[in-house]
Amino acid sequence: MTANGLFQISLYFVALLLLAKPLGVYMAAVYENRPLFLKRILGPLETGFYRLSGVNPEQEMGWKGYTAALLWFNLFGGLAVFALQMLQAYLPLNPQQMPHVTVDSAFNTAVSFATNTNWQGYGGETTMSYLTQMLGLSVQNFVSAATGMAVLIAMIRGFQRTHADAIGNFWVDLTRGTLYILLPLSFVLALALVGQGVVQTFKPYQTVPLVEQVGTATENNTQTLALGPAASQIAIKQLGTNGGGFFNANSAHPFENPTPLSNFLEMLAILLIPAALCHTFGVMVGDPRQGWAILAAMTLVLISLVFVTVGFEQGGNPGLAKLGVEQSVGVGQSGGNMEGKETRFGIVNSAIWATATTAASNGSVNSMHDSYTPLGGLVPMWLIQLGEVIFGGVGSGLYGMLIFALIAVFVAGLMIGRTPEYLGKKIEAFEVKMAAIVILIPAFFILGGTALAVMLEAGKTAVANPGAHGFSEILYAFSSAAGNNGSAFAGLSANSPFYNIALAIAMLVGRYGIIVPVLAIAGSLAAKKTVPTTVGTLPTHTPLFVMLLIGTVLLVGALTFVPALALGPVVEHLIMVAAKS
Repeated sequence: MTANGLFQISLYFVALLLLAKPLGVYMAAVYENRPLFLKRILGPLETGFYRLSGVNPEQEMGWKGYTAALLWFNLFGGLAVFALQMLQAYLPLNPQQMPHVTVDSAFNTAVSFATNTNWQGYGGETTMSYLTQMLGLSVQNFVSAATGMAVLIAMIRGFQRTHADAIGNFWVDLTRGTLYILLPLSFVLALALVGQGVVQTFKPYQTVPLVEQVGTATENNTQTLALGPAASQIAIKQLGTNGGGFFNANSAHPFENPTPLSNFLEMLAILLIPAALCHTFGVMVGDPRQGWAILAAMTLVLISLVFVTVGFEQGGNPGLAKLGVEQSVGVGQSGGNMEGKETRFGIVNSAIWATATTAASNGSVNSMHDSYTPLGGLVPMWLIQLGEVIFGGVGSGLYGMLIFALIAVFVAGLMIGRTPEYLGKKIEAFEVKMAAIVILIPAFFILGGTALAVMLEAGKTAVANPGAHGFSEILYAFSSAAGNNGSAFAGLSANSPFYNIALAIAMLVGRYGIIVPVLAIAGSLAAKKTVPTTVGTLPTHTPLFVMLLIGTVLLVGALTFVPALALGPVVEHLIMVAAKS
């Protein structure tokens, strides 16, 4: 690790943690409906939405009603994206005359964006019209992120309330999260990105002459540059932990991520809201220390894994060292494994992005994870498999971590022989059963989907790399889908009927199979009385609890996925090391 590398990592995390508190306080004010400057401007718009849709903002819902509203809204959103893809050839804002998308690919993409996964089996600039990108994909980027935040707020109300039968109004939470949080932040970030050179235009693709002309007249001396309204989509894809990309190369594309400053801003946006929501949680439950404890657990795990990834990527490939290839850092080169990485960003910025995007269920990339060293690539995959709770998606990461907190206090209660409590609420059989469902569902579809793919010919024919790495590509795909991440080991040709359908099912269950039991827990907690703190109550804001929470997350991840990881990246690493001898 160089001094420059340490500086880049430190700058990133310092900036992130400094911004977490003010944004967290602001978001708590939004969801608690306290007076805000933006309400003076956007308040009439919010009221107008309620009147047009017939929503009474004062009427709250029980957890079943909240869940039903959420599922219906997401269903119709997915259907709208599907319809736009099937009809885009006949719709405006399609200067390149893109044809309609195949049925299986359209289904996969509609599910992907409705579930905040943003898995892409297509190339954006060769498949989607401007209208589909804006009206379909970008809109879902906003509302899928707002949906995750709404579920978190509903769960927080479960801890806040006593003997209550309601956990809020989904339509109100969705509207306020979109209008007062996601839209203003995205507007500011989009302007900053346009200032750095990210494209934002309705012009058709431009054909330009090559800088270096080929000598013969028969050679093609022009190049077509894909354009479009990219900056607005890039802003919300990062802030909403949506991921995906306007262009196929994602944030490695110079039109999506042209400068070191745009790279820093986009990386910062990935974790900004998930980090701030930890403080929002602490403020809303009346004890900011609770939020800081969870944020500390997330940060400690992520920083550790950033250093692991940087170490393996900076170490390079032993097989190349055997051939005499110089991989050490020097004046003339960055050293290490630069395959699949942009020289504009280097190893450290690529590793920060790779770990942040998989910790946060974002899935956007500025380097190709498929080209990482075996153990360097294992880290992003394992971060997904931990449940996307190390920061995680906006809202979804924190409610996932709160599930692990319930498990942690349950285990601690067993050890000391007391009824487990968290934030004044007893954690009983119902909550533990629902928490177990949340943990088991993604694991079942990750491991079950991978097993099915390696047994069926349709799954194996899509693998370009035989052996352990090919297995890793399949395992990563199902981890990414069920974890609602969206990144990939891109050597897998996943745009086929089998993978489009299988991964879409994994995305659906990985999103809504978790949301439903989380909301059930919220409803159960809201109906309980608050238990007074005693000398026997486990403090959940101390370093001891932070370590217990980290241990619970890592232990569950290790026991569940280490055997599968041993068949993929671990075996591949051993083969790579053996090749140098």
